[in-house]
Amino acid sequence: MKKYIFITLASITIFSTVFISCTDEFVNRDPVYSIDSENYFNSKTDYDNALIAAYDMLQSTFINSLMGEIASDNTLAGGGNATDVIGYQQIDDMIHTPVNAQLKNLWDWMFAGVQRANYVLEFKDKIDFEGKSQVIAEARFLRAYYQFELVKWFGGIPMKGDARFKLGEEKTIPRSSVADVYASIEADLIYASQNLAPVASQKGRATKGAALALLGKAYLYQNKFAQAATTFESLISTSSYSLVTDYNSIFEDAGENGAESVFEVQYTDVEGAGFGCFQCSEGNIAIGFNGPRDYTGTLFTSGFSFNVPTQKIVNAFEAGDNRKAVAILDIEAWAASTGATFSKGNEHTGYYNRKYIPRIRNANAQGDRNLTNPNNYRAIRYADVLLMAAEAYNRGKIDDAKARGYLNQVRDRAFGDQNHRITSSGDALTDFIWAERRIELVGEGHRFFDLVRIGKAAQEIEGFKVGKNELFPIPIEEIQFSNGNWQQNPGY
Repeated sequence: MKKYIFITLASITIFSTVFISCTDEFVNRDPVYSIDSENYFNSKTDYDNALIAAYDMLQSTFINSLMGEIASDNTLAGGGNATDVIGYQQIDDMIHTPVNAQLKNLWDWMFAGVQRANYVLEFKDKIDFEGKSQVIAEARFLRAYYQFELVKWFGGIPMKGDARFKLGEEKTIPRSSVADVYASIEADLIYASQNLAPVASQKGRATKGAALALLGKAYLYQNKFAQAATTFESLISTSSYSLVTDYNSIFEDAGENGAESVFEVQYTDVEGAGFGCFQCSEGNIAIGFNGPRDYTGTLFTSGFSFNVPTQKIVNAFEAGDNRKAVAILDIEAWAASTGATFSKGNEHTGYYNRKYIPRIRNANAQGDRNLTNPNNYRAIRYADVLLMAAEAYNRGKIDDAKARGYLNQVRDRAFGDQNHRITSSGDALTDFIWAERRIELVGEGHRFFDLVRIGKAAQEIEGFKVGKNELFPIPIEEIQFSNGNWQQNPGY
């Protein structure tokens, strides 16, 4: 079996105190049920099980990358018709409201991740054991990861330090400011970067490099360019990460957890999934959603034709850029050359997100083959780190030469030569870096948040309203549960 972090579903509510831990290769134990959670954490095994439960929620971030791309100008919602998963359609059109099942899922699942990490941290001082600092560092990395997703999507969130929320506290604990959420993220990632091993003991676990990369990204999102540059430089100068020669190989099965992978969410097809319970799946749900509808043919398999690239992003590739054929599947040309067949879905553009569409795989795979796909999500790639470092050095007016060097490493790989290097400085260089991020990372869920943080979302995304759509609405259920304690985001 090729995956490394698996766990069965636990309650995804923010206030859950019960978890189930059962994995394949990460750990190999019978399910552990803890009803009396205050009396748990009596052995290293208990901490390991609780930590794996916190990792498990990473698999639900399929919705983050899928919706993050749909919200941008890179793709349209697609689907079977104009009301197929209405939450996606509304986000695509920037008409979403606090009543949106998909935003509610994202809120629930990310808070469940915070809650599970806090379960470990709440009892971090109960006993001592060998390797405890690593466990605590991984828990703090995961909390920071989930909080970073929440603050990107929703702004300030309620926080309770190293403790789980309890029922009723939604009425008394307010939403923290965005600055306070980022302060928590920074503190967790600084600790994690100082205590995590440079090389993971098992694939899928957080490392020192992952913590530094996410810390640098958190600084960049706050325009703390000097801190971001220093953090990225620490990672670049001391790590063993590198750009792989073949861009296409990154997104195939053999390229998972490769030299360019700084942090990767692990998926498998050994567990079944159905429309009634996406969180029950150990597979990457986004893959099936992205796939060509009713496809038959070579290499790929069918999906539900969501998240279809626009002509605008196709046209954004320069001539000779080898990434285009990897990122974009021109289904009409592919069908003509291979004999494949497919059906046209809603908002058919003729293109699919080739990085993350289903591949032909194990005939014995379990569950709905359109929903349970084993493709890992490359959450943080080294190319992303290089481009973020370039931006920090340039926008911070620190070192344009270094910024160009990191930018051109990415471009050299993209074109297979050194004839497409950028020589600009200042604001012109900034524009080249931003354009490169779009092309390098297309289909990976980063574009919307990049546009928001650089203040260009309104000019690129149709329907985007300044002062409103920078954030998404807090789900109406959460506002109601808080009894007015949590104020809704502006404009909703």
